Amino acid sequence: MAIFGRLVLAQAIAVLVLPAYGQTQIPLYNTAFSDTTTPSKHAITSELSEFIFGLMNSSGIPGISLGVVHTDGAEVHMKPEVELKSWGRMTEDGDGTDLTSDALFDLASCSKAFLASAMGILMDDFAEGRNVTPLPSGVTKFDWQTKVKDLLPEEWALEDHWASEKVNVRDALSHMTGMPRHDYSYAPGDTLSGLVKNLRNLPPAYELRQKWSYNNQMYKTGAYLISRYAGKSYTDFATERLFAPMNMTHTTFWPNEAREAGLLTQAWTKFGRLIPFWFDNEVVELMAGAGGIISSAEEMTKWLTVLLNKGIDPASNETIIPRSAFDEITTAHAIIAGRPMTPEMSVMGYGLGWQRLSYQGHDMLTHSGAIPGFSTRVAFLPEDGLGIVVLANADEKASANDAIILRIVEDVLGLKRVDRGVVTDASGRAVSEREVQTSLVDKQQSDETAPLPVDLDLLSGTYANAGYGALILCTAQSTSHHCLSVLSSFAPFIPQTPFPSPIPVPAPAPQTQPALYAAWPRIWSTHVRLTHATGTEFALQFTALFPEGYGANRTAFETSETGESEGRAVFVLDGDGESVSVQGFGLEIDAEAVEARKRVGAKNVREWADAWFEKV
Repeated sequence: MAIFGRLVLAQAIAVLVLPAYGQTQIPLYNTAFSDTTTPSKHAITSELSEFIFGLMNSSGIPGISLGVVHTDGAEVHMKPEVELKSWGRMTEDGDGTDLTSDALFDLASCSKAFLASAMGILMDDFAEGRNVTPLPSGVTKFDWQTKVKDLLPEEWALEDHWASEKVNVRDALSHMTGMPRHDYSYAPGDTLSGLVKNLRNLPPAYELRQKWSYNNQMYKTGAYLISRYAGKSYTDFATERLFAPMNMTHTTFWPNEAREAGLLTQAWTKFGRLIPFWFDNEVVELMAGAGGIISSAEEMTKWLTVLLNKGIDPASNETIIPRSAFDEITTAHAIIAGRPMTPEMSVMGYGLGWQRLSYQGHDMLTHSGAIPGFSTRVAFLPEDGLGIVVLANADEKASANDAIILRIVEDVLGLKRVDRGVVTDASGRAVSEREVQTSLVDKQQSDETAPLPVDLDLLSGTYANAGYGALILCTAQSTSHHCLSVLSSFAPFIPQTPFPSPIPVPAPAPQTQPALYAAWPRIWSTHVRLTHATGTEFALQFTALFPEGYGANRTAFETSETGESEGRAVFVLDGDGESVSVQGFGLEIDAEAVEARKRVGAKNVREWADAWFEKV
């Protein structure tokens, strides 16, 4: 069977440099660049509009909002020039021209740079005596090197004792703790304190500072640290110290505020179905630090202006981000890609909420964002005085956003232009040629299958894990009240292929593989499906079911995040014949993390899985 689980942010980074796919387009990896373009102070031209319209059509994007900031990179406090334009629709019943530059989008992981900046502001408050909140006994400083366990002595612990003792704030925000994502472990109703306490129940993948490993929980931990030592919630602190002084009046964490302003765009899946705004008010505080800011292209140009001015707002001459904090945040502390992926790219590092690389010799800081319904990217080139924000109201459209960013960089700076074509794959995701080729290779590499050695019903029942919680696996024939509710939600999707295509395709053949179903109400999913692969191994997919559709279209559909929602469940049996019993199953989502545990001596699925679920 194909190997499972890929790192979504790593995919987004790779998209920035991977070739784009199309029937007649020149791929990004082609080193035969076109002639150097003529530099243009203006980024948004009729030619760029035509390019963006083409991307929207080929990538299935309802709407794109763009903001560009120009400053003189060598001159401080210069009044910036701002360009804004939007294309497409904001609402389900829009006419295709109703999206405006003040429309609000969820920034997703482009929010991380705000969290890091807020942390730097709080540290400067302590250093300058503006904050005198008592620190725990024995802690004399609150800075980037302060140990998290010293700041949160009652909550913080990791499974790895050495990492638990040594992780500092910089490690946490540069993704160097050794922890993989574990994004399906937290749920609506969880608190920041509870999430931090639960980290001890989630296995690491690497040693501390061994390898860059993206982890959203560390940015949630950052939000909790701020709430503990700022005397107010992170959302209030960021609003007062970042949004307000930059006059980002409509930028918020709260979807109800965005709706009341009449500016919140609707959101679509990668395959074109309208979906609800993903982070409702119940999860705002939980998701705020990692990906919860709601803003517009218009207001993000104010953020970019401050970043291009090294933390100072030129409109007011007020320091928003202290210079020491700005330098720390924008310095690469970890290596993401140690080798250039294309001739025009450099090696790639990660600061605190920023990736850092160079493109055709020009220094760039950037970050992508992705949640259901939204794809975002922010970039700025400090030496060139150029900042760009691209916001799309559909998910998994990173390739299109990145093509726009790089086209603008090339044209404004007069660099060699690389032609990029972007199309959608079978799921609706905007993809590059290399991604398509890799996917085809993966599908061609399958193991011989072995039959399920026990009756499927033996695998049904309740399973529990301290870090992830409990779930009840049901067969299609289960009759308990709980399972009937689960099967009712799955009913529109049974029978069908194990990984259903959510776009119109020929009618699938009836599903013949044994399958198990469960409710999994988490931030990123509502349910999980396990489909037999071979022996005691099941292909697993976390999914969000909409059995009654959404919006005007009431037909059923489901959606999930490519590369992060797929995995496998490996059941472990005890005994044989009529005395066989089920010990539990190993949940494997992050293939790299699983292989890393095997390399350091994990001997069985209990030890190498991302989570071991014991049968209750």
